[in-house]
Amino acid sequence: MTIRRLTNSERPATSFPLQAYAFEASPMRAERAEEFRSYLPYHEATRTLVAEEGGETLATASAIPMRQNLRGAVLPMAGVAGVATHPLARRRGHVRELLRQLLDEMRDEGHPLTALYPFRASFYERFGYVGLPRARTAVFAPADLAALLRADLPGELAWGRSGAGYADHRAFTERCLAERHGFAIFPETRAVRQRDDDDRWQLTARVDGETVGVLTYRIDDHGGELAGDDLLVADPYARALILQFLARHVDQVERIRLRIAADELPELWLTDLAVHVEARVARPGSSAPMARLLALDALAGLPAGPGRVRVELTGDRWLAGTHLLDGATGRLELSGDATGSVPAATLTAAGLSALAYGVLDPAEVDVRGLGRVPADAAAELRRLFPRRLPYLFADF
Repeated sequence: MTIRRLTNSERPATSFPLQAYAFEASPMRAERAEEFRSYLPYHEATRTLVAEEGGETLATASAIPMRQNLRGAVLPMAGVAGVATHPLARRRGHVRELLRQLLDEMRDEGHPLTALYPFRASFYERFGYVGLPRARTAVFAPADLAALLRADLPGELAWGRSGAGYADHRAFTERCLAERHGFAIFPETRAVRQRDDDDRWQLTARVDGETVGVLTYRIDDHGGELAGDDLLVADPYARALILQFLARHVDQVERIRLRIAADELPELWLTDLAVHVEARVARPGSSAPMARLLALDALAGLPAGPGRVRVELTGDRWLAGTHLLDGATGRLELSGDATGSVPAATLTAAGLSALAYGVLDPAEVDVRGLGRVPADAAAELRRLFPRRLPYLFADF
């Protein structure tokens, strides 16, 4: 078995068919193979490795060079996607070898973070990944938004096709990237597919000419459902402005479905709003995202509380050694000189990633078997890494 990197033009005959078998209806339509070529411009920046034997593609894995916000710092992130294996070659370790080489290459090229949607979370936990919150869906009737029709709200709305509104949407996601912990976006070469597909409506909220919210959506039928993508807003006024627009669909659709961040509380948006909020995680087909640190450089300079702890990192290919983490200056400092009398913890890569992304308390890291964290070290780690709720916007 050999591993090599694909050229873009090779994808339609190698990685795309394996990915289609793994993630789409099968057998695929004959014309689907022709459609693969139309995807090539959007994969120019994607790195794809394949495992081959006797000239046959056995497995494939890709990494998309993205950017992600980690506690206020925007850093390069490798978005792992399209991990698939030929049905006759499964359970033979091909994906493990591909991932090791893929992450080696992305780390060496300056990507200290990586994220993915797993086919099995426990498999990727062994690679140091830790779970992040899944986006919620909120479903409600437009009639329950009627109170907003009387509200005098600042700002105005622009409405049209998503292709024409792409520049506004992209600019606002860049703003979210700078402001929201965990937020991630595609490279421009991949993101422009939204413009080219032009298959949605787009609502853009502006105040004094500045974009403060965007929503792309589709309507499946009269009397059916208005299905929105991520509701992206800068503040409650922008959210109310968009909901006010949706209220005007009361005689057109029965229900509205929106994808929202885990920290949104739609039950508090309005009085008498009957809403169903769900985050469904299932295997296969509906996984929560996962992420990890690939390099300790990602932590240097992050905002931190006044904690001080010695951390031994074990059992990982990319993070190892004993390090002193110090937040006395308000910014996290790392030192290889980890001697001295300070609280100490032993962490796996998944344990440290859980703390950095803010998804687990140090005690939960201990309970989950992602490290050994005595009480004194846990107190210091809580100061260094206060709990935060990341919002992984990008659905790759």
